[in-house]
Amino acid sequence: MNTRLEDIKRILSDKKAENIEIFDLTSKNYLVDYVVIATTLNSKHAFALLDYLKIGLKPKGEEFLRVDEDEDWTIIDLGDIFIHLMSEKYRIKYSLEEFLATFGKEEK
Repeated sequence: MNTRLEDIKRILSDKKAENIEIFDLTSKNYLVDYVVIATTLNSKHAFALLDYLKIGLKPKGEEFLRVDEDEDWTIIDLGDIFIHLMSEKYRIKYSLEEFLATFGKEEK
């Protein structure tokens, strides 16, 4: 796993995000090379996770190209990485893991 993904996973894990999964899509024809999905505890937790990611990643030169925030689903576009912070309800409802599994295997 590359350093950027390790940093993202560490920040999310340290700040109590749950069920963090990383999908490696580098050899697939998809919008980005990697997708990170994590479950949030509630909407305040999701907004806090976004702040922690910005605090931890921006000093390392990471550029947040676009962020779409919602109570149940926040999408962060880092160019070649998408980060999805989802409530448990939305994670079950939209089942991104199943969709992404059609593109590539999950990276542990």
